[in-house]
This record gives sequence, C-alpha cells and structure tokens, in this order.
Amino acid sequence: MTRFLLTEDKVITFIEHLQKQKNVFAPHKRGTNSFAFEQVSDPASVMLDYTRTLHSVKKYFMPPREQLLSFSLTDNSFAEPTVDPVDAIFLGVHSYDLQAVFKLDHNFSEGNPEKNYLKRREGALFVGVTFAPDQWHFSGSVGINPNDADGFDVFLFAVENGYAVEAFTPAGESLLSGFEMSEFNSDIPAAADFNQHIYVPQGKLSEVFDNAWDNEVWEETSKECVGCGTCNMVCPTCYCFNVEDGVDVTATVGQRERHWDACMTRDFSEVAGGEVFREELAARQRHRVYRKFKYISDKTGQPWCVGCGRCTASCSAKISIVNIVNKLVQDHEQATVAPV
Repeated sequence: MTRFLLTEDKVITFIEHLQKQKNVFAPHKRGTNSFAFEQVSDPASVMLDYTRTLHSVKKYFMPPREQLLSFSLTDNSFAEPTVDPVDAIFLGVHSYDLQAVFKLDHNFSEGNPEKNYLKRREGALFVGVTFAPDQWHFSGSVGINPNDADGFDVFLFAVENGYAVEAFTPAGESLLSGFEMSEFNSDIPAAADFNQHIYVPQGKLSEVFDNAWDNEVWEETSKECVGCGTCNMVCPTCYCFNVEDGVDVTATVGQRERHWDACMTRDFSEVAGGEVFREELAARQRHRVYRKFKYISDKTGQPWCVGCGRCTASCSAKISIVNIVNKLVQDHEQATVAPV
C-alpha cells in the first residue's frame, strides 16, 4: 500500500481530522515522566513520542471496576446495565499493547465468551506508532518489533521530520481519506535495538519451565517482593478479577461489581475458612511467571507476556521478569549440558 509523509507541523491537524470521525484516545503526559491514555480534547496535548503508558488500552475494554448488575432484595429482581461499544480511535498505540489486546480477545472469546469485554471492543480502531526501547522494554524477545504494524488499521513509522503513514485495513484507509499528504518513497529506518533480552524462544521456554518448579529463583525473588500486586495491575495481559456484592444501608437494594485482582496478593487465593492456597510469596511469584510463559503458552504456542516492561518499571523492588526467566534458562542449560 501507499505510504504518506505526515510532517511534524501537520500532526495536530491530523489528530483533528481523526476527531471528526470518532472519539480519539491517545497518550498524554502526566507528571514528570509518566504517560496515560486519555480521551483527546486538545490535540496539542497528545504525546506520540513516549516510553510507555502507566496502563494499556485494556482499561477501556476491561474497566478496573464495573457494575455487573443491580438487584432488589424486596422483590428478588435484578437488572443488568447497558454496555456500549467503545467505538473509538486509539492513536499512538505501541505494537506490544495491540498484541496484548489480541491476547485478551483470545482469553475472553474462548469457552464462555465474556460479553461485556467483547461488546466494548466493537468498533475500536488502532493507529500505531514506533517506539524507542528503553531499559525495560524487551518485546523483541517475544517477537514484537517496535515497527511491527501487525493488526493495526494505520501505523505511523517515525522518520526524519515526521512520520511515514500507512493504512493496512479498509477502515484505516477510510481514516486517512480526505487528509492531504504527499507520498513517502524512502525506506523506513530500522527499529532501535533493545537493551535487554530473553535469550531463548518460547518453544525452548516451555522445556525450561517443565523443569523450573523448584528452582531457587522463586525464593530468592520473594526476599525482595512485598506482594503488593502492582506488577499484575499494570500488566496488559493480566485479566483476573474479583466479584463482590454490596447492599446499601437500607438492606433492600444492592449491586454486584467486579474489579481487577492480582495473583501476587495474599487474599487472591484465599477461600472460605481462611485457607490460602498460595500463602508464600515464592509460590505467587512462580504462578505469575508461569502464567506468562507456560500455562497459556502450552496451548497457544505463544508467550503471554508482550515485553512492555511495565511490571519491572513499576515494581518498588525492581524485580525483573527478564532476569527471572534468564536465570531459569541458565540453570536449565547447566543442568542439561552433556558431561565431558
């Protein structure tokens, strides 16, 4: 398909063009070094050159807290709230965050489809942008390149003085229709190198994790971990939630809500009677990492981690999932090396 040149001086006009078609959500700067996806009101506030957002676009399809139903205890009736499609343009999405959305699509479509999530996903269009890996990104290790346009409707490749713009779907072509740009006929610059790596592919990791259950790394990591669950809350592919019923002070009406939950917290695996199935932090850390590289991956053949680096960047103890996996790989290779 044809590529076009979007010069820096036309970016704001381009965003205004998108706003005429749908609501637009894009990264905004928050504080000194943080960024967050928010609905665009002022195109000049959009940040396309950013490291990562605090949360991914997951929050629009799976809200941190949502009401599932309201009920009456007087007549035993209940009502479900209306869930509408987000039906918006998500501008400035990094490749790893879109791949995370596709993984959630898989999770919420198999078995009993999750209707609220799938309804919100309807009509969403994605305009991607290149990113420069920082010290925490490692998406290249899970097959996701900074210039990876797979699945996007439109992608913005960073070039000198602007972006090379390419549409990949009919919906993407429609987004660009009517916006005047000259053709871009040069080569796209190579993506920047990553600063950290997982050194074996997923096929090898499956074998590594077959023999990693009792590895000492879980206990070592737990000495630093405080079990706060931040790594779960910022992860774009975590989707666990808790469901709670609440009754108002009249004890006549109430509502059922669900909210994001975290397997790194103690009460996540607590059941009636106070039994906790993963009491120790080491067991919780192991479960978290196995969820990203073993349990679902054995079914799909893909890692369920997208290498965004949020878990390490947000961890108060700076626990690195890359270091954990590479330690497992190193120990596995040492254990399986043929004797001389």
